[in-house]
Amino acid sequence: MLTLRFIQENSETVVRKLAVKNFDATALVDEITRLDDERKNLQKEADDRSAELNTLSRQVGALVKAGETGEAEAMKARTTVLKEVIAALAASHDATMSRLNDLILRLPNLPHDSVPPGKGADDNQIVKISDNIPAHEEGQAPHWELARRHDLIDFDAGVKITGAGFPVYKGVGAKLQRALIHFFLDENTRAGYGEIMPPLVVNEASGFGTGQLPDKEGQMYHVPVDGLYLIPTAEVPVTNLYRDTILDADALPVKNTAYTACFRREAGSYGKEVRGLNRLHQFDKVEIVQITRPEESYEALEGMVRHVESLLVKLELPYRILRLCVGDTSFTSALTYDFEVYSKGQDRWLEVSSVSNFEEFQANRLKLRFKARGDKKTTLAHTLNGSALALPRVVAALLENNQTPDGIRLPAVLHPFMGASMIR
Repeated sequence: MLTLRFIQENSETVVRKLAVKNFDATALVDEITRLDDERKNLQKEADDRSAELNTLSRQVGALVKAGETGEAEAMKARTTVLKEVIAALAASHDATMSRLNDLILRLPNLPHDSVPPGKGADDNQIVKISDNIPAHEEGQAPHWELARRHDLIDFDAGVKITGAGFPVYKGVGAKLQRALIHFFLDENTRAGYGEIMPPLVVNEASGFGTGQLPDKEGQMYHVPVDGLYLIPTAEVPVTNLYRDTILDADALPVKNTAYTACFRREAGSYGKEVRGLNRLHQFDKVEIVQITRPEESYEALEGMVRHVESLLVKLELPYRILRLCVGDTSFTSALTYDFEVYSKGQDRWLEVSSVSNFEEFQANRLKLRFKARGDKKTTLAHTLNGSALALPRVVAALLENNQTPDGIRLPAVLHPFMGASMIR
């Protein structure tokens, strides 16, 4: 979330930038300012009354010592009243602060200056398109047909066991999943990311820390009896490792990667757009997360984009990189790049990764700070994350783009993991 100090010192900027993000923050910012003034007044009144109480307490002690018990008792009565006043002021202050925080939580992150204008996906800016985009050919099978033909994925068994959106990978299909996970993790650790294996469920504080709660509560699977949530992405537990933490500035950047299953309700329409692996409730994903100094976060973001691009190049997949417009940028992100791969069997683009810089928005919720050795001052860190990569649509594109009369050709980087060059 935005810091109160930043809102107070840059109220016009907050309103202007969020207007670009199609969010009218005028009334919220005005109410935040009013409540902050009220909070300050309550705090000043409580401080004044506490000072008066301290003075009276010393005087009572002096009077008792001097034997002036009558006057001391009168002053004691006044101290009792002051204590009640101070308690009431403290309760009012806490209630005001709670309302203030609730309002601040409603404000999205401010978009970076490079975020293009626009209301939705059609306005996203194409940054780059690879030079290996295949021409669409009639008769190319979609991945769900190829998966059934080669006995790779059993969608019906998943429906039987759990429901739609929970596929069962079989034989070579399961091996392909494992191969991609190993490949992604190996590439990520080679690039300097430390591997983490986190829990697949998190508490409410963790969901709040990275911004999934309360904004995306309806998209998360909830276990009410335990107050836990199934993770929608490894970003949540990996970033929350550093909640309520002050890092040594010399330890930055922190770079972590993790493979996890991910769980999302993903309510949506039916048909080709969500068929097969296009939209799932449970899927595998490898994530990369960075924590950086503020002045280094955009350089880190560009490095993460180049890294994700290198994975797609090594998989020989046709891809494009998009800079999301303000209307398509998430509540928590300041700037997001999406990666899409071309799906030859469906003749459409499929999103396989989002790489985002949250600046200090998550760090403020997480209370994630850093300081230089010997320095008393702490500074909010910047957090970033990206998919490297999400498996379902990568698998869909691999099957569709590499289908041949003899089987499905595998990219060379997967041969060591698969022990084969073709799926027959």
